[in-house]
Amino acid sequence: MGWWQLNADTLAGSRFVISQLAETFASLRLLHVGDVAHPGERAWLGRHLPGYRALLAADPVAEPLVRAGLGREWIADFLTPAPRGGEAFAEEVARVRSTPPAVARAHLRTALAGPLPAGLERDDLPERAAALLEWVWEETVRPSWERRRRVLEADVVARTAQVSRGGWVSVLDALRPGRTRWLGENRLQINLHEYPPREISGAALLFVPVTVQRAGWVAWDDGVRYAAVYPCAGVLADTGARTVPAGLGALLGPARAAVLVLLGSPLTTTQLTALTGQGLGSVGRHLKVLREAGLAERWRTGRSVLYGRTPAGDVLVEAAGTGPDEDLRGAGLAFGHDDC
Repeated sequence: MGWWQLNADTLAGSRFVISQLAETFASLRLLHVGDVAHPGERAWLGRHLPGYRALLAADPVAEPLVRAGLGREWIADFLTPAPRGGEAFAEEVARVRSTPPAVARAHLRTALAGPLPAGLERDDLPERAAALLEWVWEETVRPSWERRRRVLEADVVARTAQVSRGGWVSVLDALRPGRTRWLGENRLQINLHEYPPREISGAALLFVPVTVQRAGWVAWDDGVRYAAVYPCAGVLADTGARTVPAGLGALLGPARAAVLVLLGSPLTTTQLTALTGQGLGSVGRHLKVLREAGLAERWRTGRSVLYGRTPAGDVLVEAAGTGPDEDLRGAGLAFGHDDC
């Protein structure tokens, strides 16, 4: 297994960031590999795959470049520079484009664990890779970015709250179950590959969510910053397919039941408003009723006030989950199947 050695200060100073390039690369991988995880991804793939295939057909270098970049067990590093936080997509993809050609070819050889196909022995690979990522961003990610961003931000808030309640170990073990976990003795397992450990104490440690559910990788600027990219989890990951159990909707009303279902992950009122499409006042009233009924609770993390289900709320949702369901969009949910 691969692992990073880090001291307590490095872990304590780590942070979650959102990256448009990471989301775009995860979407490129989904387009190329097609391993969908839920109906929202399947619908998105069906909508965008014809355009992607047409792009590959028009460019004989694109398909072998992506295939080599995804590699066998390792992604070509130049395609996934470590996010810095707060960058626009254009700034991030510029770092892909500025990769020296010899470095790009070396990264591709590492990913392939062997020689490059003859068609990739060329100097314009960084430019072609950047152009391909720009197409994926503009055609398949940017149109739904605001909705994706809300999902990612909600995941970050939930993970941050989990740190404050259960400590970093509980968060690290849940990022990519079976792959990422805290080993003790200042060691963080980051994948299952047999690579030498890296000492990263003193560097910036970043955790980067993406909405694509079978995506995940690590990236670094050696000695400066290290990033672990992971799929957002739980109710946020498959919002386009979430449903309100019919019995729960009949008991609480569809809109209030939708709020309770979403509270499986801690959320702010602003995030609930964005996710449900309901007004802020309506969400506030639903939360008040749910709290008074003992089904929801609230707590403060930094500047945010979070809401989540109580154990009683969990029991109610789980008990109601066996009957016919109603699509959350019927309760005003803002997410359709345009989001992965």
